[in-house]
Amino acid sequence: MSNTPEIGLGYTILRRADLSPERKALTFEGKTSTFEEFGQRIRKLASLLRAGGVCRGDRVGYIGLNHPVFLEALYACSCLGAIFVPLNFRLTGPEMRYIANDAGIHSMLADNSLISLVDQERDNLVCQRYISIEDDAANWESLEDLMTDSQPLQLIEQVDADEVAFIMYTSGTTGLPKGAMLTHGNLFWNSANSAYGEDFMGTTTLTCAPLFHIGGLNVTTLPSLARGIEVVLVRSFDAAEVLAALEKYSVSTMFGAPTMFLMMSQHETFATTDLSQIGAFVVGGAPVPVPLINLYSERGVRFCQGYGLTETSPFATMLETSMALEKVGSAGRPPMFTDVRIVDGDNNPLPAGEHGEVCVRGPNVLKGYWNRPEATADAIDGQGWFHSGDIGYFDSQGYLFLCDRVKDMVISGGENVYPAEVESILYGHSAVIEVAVIGLPDEKWGEAVTAVAVLKDNVTLELEELREFASQSLAKYKLPSRLYFLDELPRNPAGKVQKFKIKEQFAG
Repeated sequence: MSNTPEIGLGYTILRRADLSPERKALTFEGKTSTFEEFGQRIRKLASLLRAGGVCRGDRVGYIGLNHPVFLEALYACSCLGAIFVPLNFRLTGPEMRYIANDAGIHSMLADNSLISLVDQERDNLVCQRYISIEDDAANWESLEDLMTDSQPLQLIEQVDADEVAFIMYTSGTTGLPKGAMLTHGNLFWNSANSAYGEDFMGTTTLTCAPLFHIGGLNVTTLPSLARGIEVVLVRSFDAAEVLAALEKYSVSTMFGAPTMFLMMSQHETFATTDLSQIGAFVVGGAPVPVPLINLYSERGVRFCQGYGLTETSPFATMLETSMALEKVGSAGRPPMFTDVRIVDGDNNPLPAGEHGEVCVRGPNVLKGYWNRPEATADAIDGQGWFHSGDIGYFDSQGYLFLCDRVKDMVISGGENVYPAEVESILYGHSAVIEVAVIGLPDEKWGEAVTAVAVLKDNVTLELEELREFASQSLAKYKLPSRLYFLDELPRNPAGKVQKFKIKEQFAG
């Protein structure tokens, strides 16, 4: 018999239920479940999925807003050795169909708001079973009715560390989305990296980022549940609702993209919300503008910044809160069990201070892309390094600073301009709510540094005024030479600005 411990998600959560049965596990819309109750629902859901034909290796999909059933289904799949496939709830019908069929989903769970979307494509889907997680719907089975008659699964499947736990599809901002295969081992080592770093979990975490995104699922949510920490789950992000919940439940931490914290800071209740219980806000998904760091610091709240990707489960670097002001703008250093390096275009490591592509290696790096061996080979080199497509550099103390995406870098007059650097400065202008910097074709310079801004109500902004403001901090070649305005910036559900859409709009 092997002495290797079981680290599968299903085993871990049921073990936690045995160890901490009376602790609070999930609070959702005013109702709190203990770990014992949570574990029983997982066992029941696993049993009914098995009765419906789900076997080891089969894929089970979920499409909907944040809901306890999302987590129950994820853990239930692990109990069967099946693979969970969360789908972006903002997909169009054809986009949903592509992912469902690419993954070969056997059973699909959906909330009421997404049932009509699935029904539009149902004749073209390979799914064999459709389950409504809330109310009855025509031609859908009712989860709660099925759960009433389901007996809890007693014996769960043992899974190996390299077996796939879930397939998470990337946003597909350029081309078709790819399904990142994350294993039980990937998720375990991500939690280990977190545990061996700064302890920012506290006693309660709030999850408002979408669970289908790796940040919403695996920065605080899954690690918290494994450790017996309560998760306050919110269906979707709303600044007012989140601020109220932070105070009501004495939340210790939450994960969010910078835009979420920006919207919270701009809400009318921000100044009066009690944030004294917050140990740290964990932020990722994009570089944090320096003015936003300073604004929260004035309220006594520090950011635990991190850098990661779906493909790295997600932690690749973390910045401890004690260094948040000393290393403003840094994404931190690699955690205990993960290595990061910067390489040039020929995959040669670069010294501190030189810009290049960020590469990650460790047990948290994805197994590969589902049905995409060529994409896997392109992303993971022969030495096991995952190539992120992000540009960054290390300072002399080994702290990572991110510049931008390789594809977003602007080359103007032969000079490399990193949009994130420019955006961080432009955010400080009093008229600007948010801004994106892109490169647009220019006959003289090759690309023109272009700012696309969302302004506060009843204010105006001229290009020369913005250039004058930014010239105090930026070299002349980095200053915007064009300025456009939008009512809002297009974003994907992870909160990242979709710059390709902005380029398409203004390139003409």
